Amino acid sequence: MFIVNVEGAIFRNEKWLIIERSKKEEHAGGLLSLVGGKAEQKGNSSDILERTVKREIYEEVDVKVKEHLQYIHSTSFVADSGENVVDIVFLCEYESGKAIAKSPEEVEAVNWMTAQQVYEHPKAPDYLKESIKRAVNMKNLNERLIE
Repeated sequence: MFIVNVEGAIFRNEKWLIIERSKKEEHAGGLLSLVGGKAEQKGNSSDILERTVKREIYEEVDVKVKEHLQYIHSTSFVADSGENVVDIVFLCEYESGKAIAKSPEEVEAVNWMTAQQVYEHPKAPDYLKESIKRAVNMKNLNERLIE
């Protein structure tokens, strides 16, 4: 059995919205991360992953993203608690909000960072760097398709 977790790679003004997870968090406390969280059981439901990532982004950092989300990739890992997790990352387009640590028990700090800043940051785990790399590639592909 897996826990389903979703994350949003939010891009604005040549930077990505990156949080520093609260040190109180059981998994990856104090490390940098995309914004996201666990899908909740809702019975029969459509677009559960998309609705979850939008809700988590708003609850944690007070940002709204545009309606259209684009799948980037998925991974699986074993959390520090021993639970098996499937993680799905979406490319999200910023719509509105100031990006604050609205949920301090989950988010220590909020930063807008370039991809290079993420790659070089000592608190950026390899899986975050990989997600940003893939998000950059997808964003660039989208821009080339529009031209």
